[in-house]
Amino acid sequence: MRHFRGLTIVVFIAALVTAWASFYTVAETEQVIITQFGQPIGSPITSPGLHLKVPFTQDVNVFDKRWLEWDGAANQVPTRDKKYIWVDTYARWRISDPLRFFQRLRDERSAQSRLSDIIDGETRNVIASHDLIEVVRSSNRPFEVGDAADDVLSEEAAVEVQHGRQKITRMILQRASEVMPDYGIEMVDVQIQRINYVDTVQAKVFERMISERKRIADRYRSEGQGKSAEIRGRKERELKKIESEAYRKSQEIMGKADAEATSIYASAFGRDPELYQFVRTMEAYRSTVGPKSTLVFSTDADLFRYMRSATAKGR
Repeated sequence: MRHFRGLTIVVFIAALVTAWASFYTVAETEQVIITQFGQPIGSPITSPGLHLKVPFTQDVNVFDKRWLEWDGAANQVPTRDKKYIWVDTYARWRISDPLRFFQRLRDERSAQSRLSDIIDGETRNVIASHDLIEVVRSSNRPFEVGDAADDVLSEEAAVEVQHGRQKITRMILQRASEVMPDYGIEMVDVQIQRINYVDTVQAKVFERMISERKRIADRYRSEGQGKSAEIRGRKERELKKIESEAYRKSQEIMGKADAEATSIYASAFGRDPELYQFVRTMEAYRSTVGPKSTLVFSTDADLFRYMRSATAKGR
């Protein structure tokens, strides 16, 4: 009886394990390939839910249905005009045919490696058939520079873009997409996320950029000095004009004042000519005779008329 009970427990546990191994679940973001002894069995299972398989002999291989990321390593690539640059690309892809994907690549790690080979190769081929300016620019939009920098733009910048980066990335995507269906992969996008010169060329480019910026700075500085001299010259002219106008007005005012003073003097002295003669004589004394002055005149000179009269009165 005890032996029978133990056997029942073993059978029950075996049944549970078998049932557990017979069922599997598929999430909404997953797709499954069932293999038996390493070989695919049946069609891919893409509908989510609970599914049944043969226990112990069949395995569940799960693949993602979502868009996946591929981020490549930077590669040194020559352009058609012999410019060596580092190009760093990325792409978006998904498993469109899980059965073919499993047969050709087995897992995502192998897929990433194969994507690197294909995309890097197509990137090298496309870029090598275009000039650097085509890879750098996307349109012929004018450069945002001032007039002073127009004459220092490089020759590459003056060339019109025929394709541009956008079309070049579409070329890479198209060429890579032609190969990917053989691996059960669909590609939706390829983009260039970074372009840079190799170290040997980068130093020369920086030197040229510094030289061009210095030329622009010198031109701005020269124009500024010219404007400064022009402003100073205008200031000097305006200052002299103001001073001249002020001097003219002051002379006019002084002339009017002298005229008015003369008129007042004439009016006052016209009433008493003798007083006018006396005042003018006193002014002559003040302006001609000093404390140490020595004058020789005859005694009947007009200048001493009032002195003689004063002397006569004193007697």
